[in-house]
Amino acid sequence: MSETSTLSLRSQQHPLICQLANSIEAIWQKHLQLSAYLLPDDLGYVEGKLEGERLVIENRCYQAPQFRKLHLELARVGTSLDILHCVMFPRSEYALPMFGTDLVGGRGQISAAIADLSPLNANRTLPENYHQALGALPNPEFSQPRELPAWGDIFSPFCLFVRPGSVAEEGKFLQRVEEFLEIHCQQAIAAQPVSTAKQEEILAAQRYYCTKQQQNDKTRRVLEKAFGTEWAERYMTGVLFDY
Repeated sequence: MSETSTLSLRSQQHPLICQLANSIEAIWQKHLQLSAYLLPDDLGYVEGKLEGERLVIENRCYQAPQFRKLHLELARVGTSLDILHCVMFPRSEYALPMFGTDLVGGRGQISAAIADLSPLNANRTLPENYHQALGALPNPEFSQPRELPAWGDIFSPFCLFVRPGSVAEEGKFLQRVEEFLEIHCQQAIAAQPVSTAKQEEILAAQRYYCTKQQQNDKTRRVLEKAFGTEWAERYMTGVLFDY
């Protein structure tokens, strides 16, 4: 996949998706020592058909000393559906939460915008340093908050899930994600390796997070319709939420 192809897809998507994708990569590059993370050749860039419309998926993956995988996915179905999906998977040596954000848009409107730093420990609470940093942020108000899915016990009290009602609210969401990312990268750089016992707890929590996310039926149905059940399972468990 070329740099041009990713930038061209990004430039065709909803402006908030383009802005957020650019921000995520800029913050990663500012704070983290990035290196390539290799996906299987056939899963980096994928094209298919969904109900007669062209479906394009482009993945960018990196790794860093504190993160085993930094995944940014952009997808588009015809001109009717735009998607951004991003997850940062910490290495088990570091007691860090799981950053994730998703945007779903169609016909010029973002219908769903979610961002969180999700706890990765047995009692599913954020580390105190994160709690303090996130609690100190101003709390933006949105006119259309959304309810978390039934499997959403993985999310923290700071999870933001909204339908932005205006360009101003889109800007507030973008700012909040940037704040999450700045805090997360700074805390990751300062983090010290943990004990072997703690690593086991972190791995178990990461598996729990991934299995919960794999229950997202909307994502699975889209992939199955476009590429078939077997491919969808491979993509869900090998690219989106591998553990």
